[in-house]
Amino acid sequence: MKKILVIEDNKDILENTVEILGLSNYEAIAASNGKEGIEIALSQLPDLILCDIMMPELDGYGVLHIIQKNPNLEKTPFIFLTAKTDKADIRKGMSLGADDYITKPFEVTDLLNAIDSRLKKAKLSEKAIQGKIEGENEQIQMAGADTVLKNFVEGRHLDHYKKKQRIYSEDNHPIRLYYIQKGRVKVYKTSEEGKELIIQIVNPGNFFGYVAMLENDVYKENADALEDCEIAAIPKNEFNELLNSNLNVSHKFIKLLANDIAERESHLLHIAYNSLRRKVADALLILSEKYKDNTEDFNIHLSRENLAAVAGTATESLIRTLTDFKTEKLIEIKEGGIKILNAEKLRQMVN
Repeated sequence: MKKILVIEDNKDILENTVEILGLSNYEAIAASNGKEGIEIALSQLPDLILCDIMMPELDGYGVLHIIQKNPNLEKTPFIFLTAKTDKADIRKGMSLGADDYITKPFEVTDLLNAIDSRLKKAKLSEKAIQGKIEGENEQIQMAGADTVLKNFVEGRHLDHYKKKQRIYSEDNHPIRLYYIQKGRVKVYKTSEEGKELIIQIVNPGNFFGYVAMLENDVYKENADALEDCEIAAIPKNEFNELLNSNLNVSHKFIKLLANDIAERESHLLHIAYNSLRRKVADALLILSEKYKDNTEDFNIHLSRENLAAVAGTATESLIRTLTDFKTEKLIEIKEGGIKILNAEKLRQMVN
């Protein structure tokens, strides 16, 4: 039950208002002047305050001023309840921070509607503040995790992998967590016919190989170097110790795992239901994000076979579609790779 403080020096109006609020399922508290109202507000911490303006000793403006200076009461909805209807008085009350202004005599429905409206707004505001705090806390936690992980990989020995070299294989048990210092890695599955489907491309500054470790299972895919790479390999027991000792790091990897699952499901759905043109357009957009290096003039450096494996189509079909896209001036094909000329049209095609 919401608690409402009514501050009113007119005895009849005070009793009437308290009775109306009680019948409307509110807990109403009465104060016959401003000074008494402040004392009750400080001790009872009401959910809303109804306050007359013209009162002896301490008027409504003074009450509002004191309320707003108190950290426990400053967010409390405040409605002026007065016989004064002069626009200057209304402007003064609202400029001081009042939430609403009801003139006497008032209709019961007008009073109750104003109270209900202000309580709902206060609740929404509280939720928004709480959501912001939770979001900031999550950012702080993630920032803390990033710092810990940076220190965790710093100074470790880097293994060098040549382009196309295998890093780990499907059905093997994971014994290391991998971190890319330089280069890119493709994570892919191979069908019984030997056809590849790339499910992830890992960029520098990212971990990979953690899914099987978190699931305590074997690798369900292969990982090969897309280009010459420098990779730090962290022993499984060290990774597990870090997860068990640092809650922020555990949360980060759970979030990474959830994102990986969502991205893979989306990618597989596109491959299963999209047309050839949409598959290729989607693959180009995905890869453009992976290869983007904060410069406007960047190319996708990927073999046609690997690009076809991302798109989930045959290499010959991919080449024909790329030729069509080039003719339509959606892409430019150079020796250095593929450059997207019209990303907006590709997005429209996918959507």
